[in-house]
Amino acid sequence: MNALTLVIVGALLLILAYRYYGAFMAAKVLTLDALRPTPAQTHNDGRDYVPTNKWLLFGHHFAAIAGAGPLIGPVLAAQFGYLPGTLWILLGAVFAGAVHDMVVLFASVRHDGVSLAEIAKKELDGFSGWMASIAVLFILIITMAGLALPVVNALFQSPWGTFTVGVTIPIALFIGVYLRWLRPGKIGEATVIGVLLVLLGVILGPVVEHSALAHYLTFNKEQLSVILAVYGFVAAALPVWLLLTPRDYLSTYMKIGTILALAVGIVIVHPVLQMPAVTKFAAGGGPIIPGKVWPFMFITIACGALSGFHAIIGSGTTPKMINNERDIKAIGFGAMLVESFVALMALIAATSLIPADYFAINSAPAVFAKLGMHVQDLPVLSQMVGENIAGRPGGAVSLAVGMAYIFSNIPGLKYLMSYWYHFAIMFEALFILTTIDAGTRVGRYLLQEMGGVAYKPLRNHNWWPGVILTGGLMCLAWGYLVYGGSISTIWPLFGVANQLLGSTALAIGTTMLIRMGKGRYTWTTIIPMAFLAVTTLAAGYQNIVNNYLPQHNYLLSTLSAIMMVMVVMIIGDCIRIWLNLWKTKATGKLTPAASTHA
Repeated sequence: MNALTLVIVGALLLILAYRYYGAFMAAKVLTLDALRPTPAQTHNDGRDYVPTNKWLLFGHHFAAIAGAGPLIGPVLAAQFGYLPGTLWILLGAVFAGAVHDMVVLFASVRHDGVSLAEIAKKELDGFSGWMASIAVLFILIITMAGLALPVVNALFQSPWGTFTVGVTIPIALFIGVYLRWLRPGKIGEATVIGVLLVLLGVILGPVVEHSALAHYLTFNKEQLSVILAVYGFVAAALPVWLLLTPRDYLSTYMKIGTILALAVGIVIVHPVLQMPAVTKFAAGGGPIIPGKVWPFMFITIACGALSGFHAIIGSGTTPKMINNERDIKAIGFGAMLVESFVALMALIAATSLIPADYFAINSAPAVFAKLGMHVQDLPVLSQMVGENIAGRPGGAVSLAVGMAYIFSNIPGLKYLMSYWYHFAIMFEALFILTTIDAGTRVGRYLLQEMGGVAYKPLRNHNWWPGVILTGGLMCLAWGYLVYGGSISTIWPLFGVANQLLGSTALAIGTTMLIRMGKGRYTWTTIIPMAFLAVTTLAAGYQNIVNNYLPQHNYLLSTLSAIMMVMVVMIIGDCIRIWLNLWKTKATGKLTPAASTHA
């Protein structure tokens, strides 16, 4: 099949979905009010609560939600063929992911910008609210580990890649200072400067790789795991305007620009999808994903269609920066659809590779040897990119190779493949690091909110001892999992955690809709919640029985089981509350719990 067809169909479907279904959600289901003051306006503190330009905030939000998931998940799911992944990426994003993101962002804005855990305490009973707080924090730690691991696999023993990614940090700091003090309000000007500096980092990569600096920029996986955790700690402690917002804004331009360039490259090159529509591994036995297409494809693609992690961002940094409630449609619903398009491009790039080459990159050499496949273009591709790309599981490398292969086939660009490859690695790492920025900060918020019950000063997000303590605990927790984990163990756990959190967020959002008197529209959240909950619980059970226990991985088995039990209890209690509300005919009037967001 020609990749161009998928690009055109996917783009048209997502545009129509935003125009019609997004408008329905905004006007009928949520009834967004442009005149209602937002938390950013009522609590403006210049640090966390900051009224922000709609498109600047779109950039921050998109960069924060679009981590490794929409890139890595579809690439790994290509094991099953291109058709199952394409259908779920497009339909799942419209009817599940975008609805989830928009409802959660709306709920947080109406609840004064607090986290999903705090929303749960207000919408549910006391016990379920606290259980939701623990579950959200628990799942966030696992999610952060899953998102960080691919960048470790992509950058180890790669000084060019490490330099290109690392240099984006001081560039973001410079742009933050530039917009704050040097040239306030000159967003377009700062963006041009920032993007040019980032591209310069890619161009200077070969110079650094062949200089004395290469020795100091060559790290193994363990060292990179520690470096990432330290980076997350620093990013979570600094003010949002200094690193988080400018980095996210710059990376968003890079991300969207690169995806659009990839789409143009597909139009020019017309690559043929080499992977079958459905492979023999859809029935199980694949070397990358340990299970059948149902339920494992859904937890593997994760963020490309629906991501519970988005609920963390949508009830973390973003609602504290919304300047107008009407912006929720573009930022919540729209950003998820853009992420879906990113996921589709990633799937196309991966499936344009020869299947044997794809599996050789994403499998350990010993595992690939048992498949009976013979590589075709892999030796030439390794030579062209300047690195050995075989046996680098995790999806990041195969995606970079696929993107570089498409770009290098554009007339006149054939001899720049090594630059395209490292640019793609930088592009992927930007997705991941911006998620680490926001995710660690949100985890810090959660810990401060929970710890503030026992020690009140912790609730103050500007109290430095609390910031350092909670930020350090978050980074230590997810960094430990990254340090000793692998894609085959952490990614399935991440997928289960991520989708279970999404199911929980949809259940909490449904409760809020009922309290607001919007019970007739709860089908928009209940249907995706039910499908995701059943699918993800099945995947979690199979992962424990068929993957972790045979490997005697009792830690991850225990974590999975605890997480699944907590989510079942929360959703079960939500259903009990819905039945009670409907029984007392509460759908036609506001209850005390809903008075804060009516």
